[in-house]
Amino acid sequence: MPKRNDLEQKALHFVINTGHVGVLQSELWRELDASSREGSRVAIKLEEKGLIRREKELQGGRWTYRLFPKRLPASIESIADCPCLLCKDNARCDPTTAISPKNCVKLTEWIISLGEETPEEDPEALGDDSFAESLDPE
Repeated sequence: MPKRNDLEQKALHFVINTGHVGVLQSELWRELDASSREGSRVAIKLEEKGLIRREKELQGGRWTYRLFPKRLPASIESIADCPCLLCKDNARCDPTTAISPKNCVKLTEWIISLGEETPEEDPEALGDDSFAESLDPE
């Protein structure tokens, strides 16, 4: 049986690689070739450290947890469309001057568009909320 820290590292990397989709806790311990008990302990430990988020989910008539990374690694694609990269005023742009990111319309519009793209691009990325909504009394 591998050491707990080794399992935690492998588990964290596996969960991070699943991105916004997440992974079922049972899939995680199978991937790690660990027992369900050890896999559960590792998941709880990563949650306590603030590295992952566990959400209860009904899967195949049984309750389990889906694990999501709290942080995803940055990629070049995440900033490829940033208007600052091709801006003619980039060299003079500074928060303390008249040309500033604080009042840049193009930058503001780009940031707002980032928040709008995620759910529309991949509705599955955020998961199906229908079950959670059915439990909500409001």
